[in-house]
Amino acid sequence: MFVITMYVNDCPKNSVSCVARFLGRFSFQPFKENPLLGPSSLALEKMGALDVNKVVHRHEGWRLITCIWLHAGVFHLLANMLSLLVIGIRLEQEFGFVRIGLLYLISGFGGSLLSALFIQTLISVGASGALFGLLGAMLSELIINWTIYANKLAALLTLVIIIAINLAVGILPHVDNFAHIGGFLSGFLLGFVFLIRPQFGWLSQRYAPPGHFSTTIPKFKVYQCILWITSLIILIVGFTVGLVMLLRGVDLNDHCSWCHYLSCVPTSKWSCNSQNVSCLSDQQGDQLNLTCSNTGKSRMYTLAQATNSQITRLCVELCR
Repeated sequence: MFVITMYVNDCPKNSVSCVARFLGRFSFQPFKENPLLGPSSLALEKMGALDVNKVVHRHEGWRLITCIWLHAGVFHLLANMLSLLVIGIRLEQEFGFVRIGLLYLISGFGGSLLSALFIQTLISVGASGALFGLLGAMLSELIINWTIYANKLAALLTLVIIIAINLAVGILPHVDNFAHIGGFLSGFLLGFVFLIRPQFGWLSQRYAPPGHFSTTIPKFKVYQCILWITSLIILIVGFTVGLVMLLRGVDLNDHCSWCHYLSCVPTSKWSCNSQNVSCLSDQQGDQLNLTCSNTGKSRMYTLAQATNSQITRLCVELCR
């Protein structure tokens, strides 16, 4: 998918300073535009990046799923694939391709949904939400199958530290931590639904000779059933309410004044403010010239009939 995206991007057609220009139309956008060695935001938008404006006003809800398969650059792709190998192989070996595949996909959808409710100016791509879903599922799998594990507390502490470090990285600018949080919460709840294991006693009873056990051992413990039912209800209600709010154009930042700090914490080294920027635009044919009013930087884009949302997004990138 990344190769196809780079083909669609065709950097030499829209920029004179492409990186690795010898790759032809597969060359990368300039570092100033995309430091991750990848395509432009316009190419990602064409390929199905999460664009809240199009989801809400053009009913392109499929972008909540397609954005999971897109990556902003080579570094982004490699980081996600390495994480998937480290986390996903162990889960898939234990629970199978179907269950982990569904968990991965639904977690990615949950991450996209929460991201869309909070970040509505920029596009979003990547499998980070789905990967955090796998981390969340590992945590809930440990909890729901607590009695079968040795060294429970050590395993729990290690997993919590890994999750905390990864979520902490999300407070850096230009990282969509809402997708991480949404994916993690979705995966955590899905783990209770998909990764429940039967009791050892039930398995022994199942394969024992008739009459070997004097009492019938239930397949699952009571607390496992309670967690399964509760998690399923929360998932269904949460996804339903979230989708309704999104399609109605709700911006959760209007209802939570501090939530934006979950995705970016401003410091003396960087700013998180990507909203209060403005640009002067001049459209001539298929050429769009933008000048950032904040910094004075200008850039020419090949884009016919640019929409307001596209101009806003390009302006935010130009003024960084």
